[in-house]
Amino acid sequence: MRHYSNESTVNATKTWIVRIIGAYTMNSCQLIPSLNAERMRRHRQRKCHGLRCLTIELYETEVGALIERGLLKAEMRNDSFSVLEALYEHLKRTLVSCCDA
Repeated sequence: MRHYSNESTVNATKTWIVRIIGAYTMNSCQLIPSLNAERMRRHRQRKCHGLRCLTIELYETEVGALIERGLLKAEMRNDSFSVLEALYEHLKRTLVSCCDA
């Protein structure tokens, strides 16, 4: 017959509590994806649709050219979203017509 000391009972209880807390932590982490997992999911989704995500820098003169071509209103030159839409429109007009020929 084995004799269990109080120390082994305490250690077993601690281990059980750690396992319960660990399982709880794992489950809560699975519900909220990490930022890296979310970034990777968006990357795969873009790749599936044939898209690429790029960061570009534009000179003020290039923003001015978008205004001159009527793709961007002058008062919107500091609005990043408006500049982006104007740039998309410029690319659509120049690249699509080029590729269709």
